[in-house]
Amino acid sequence: MYRRPRLAAVAAGVLLTAGVGSTVPASAAPPRTTATEAAPATTLVTNARWGGHGSFDRFVIDLRGAQPHASVRPVKALRYDGTGHKVPLAGKHFLEVRLSPAAAHDDAGRSVYRGPKLLKIHLPTLKGLAMTGDFEGYVTFGAAFDSKPVYKTTRLHAPERIVIDVRRGPAGCGA
Repeated sequence: MYRRPRLAAVAAGVLLTAGVGSTVPASAAPPRTTATEAAPATTLVTNARWGGHGSFDRFVIDLRGAQPHASVRPVKALRYDGTGHKVPLAGKHFLEVRLSPAAAHDDAGRSVYRGPKLLKIHLPTLKGLAMTGDFEGYVTFGAAFDSKPVYKTTRLHAPERIVIDVRRGPAGCGA
């Protein structure tokens, strides 16, 4: 007579124990999305432009969406992402600009980037610019210089863009 309630209690305990690991309180569960709600969009890289200013040359990367992480670093040579082939830009010094997460194409694979892919530039400091990659959430650019670049990176908003200013003149001079 007491056997059935005890068996039911043991079975309930086993089921509860087995389900504990997968039980999430409603307040902690991620919100459900409907078919009309889109997932957050990847930042799109739409253009790269450049210009000469009084004491510096400027390189600007135009964005659509939130600012991605951006790293700017000197490299010995510029290489295309994916293949590793050397980028044919003349120069003795190079900067690599890497954005992530970012893309230069839309979800259908169509390019949204309208800037130069490879370009020789005739400014006092900036000598060339190349888009070196749009691969697996990274967009990469390379810039070429005849002398070691002294640079500053700035994030500007409305519209979103990343700016790299490279001081003119020899490294260490107060240009």
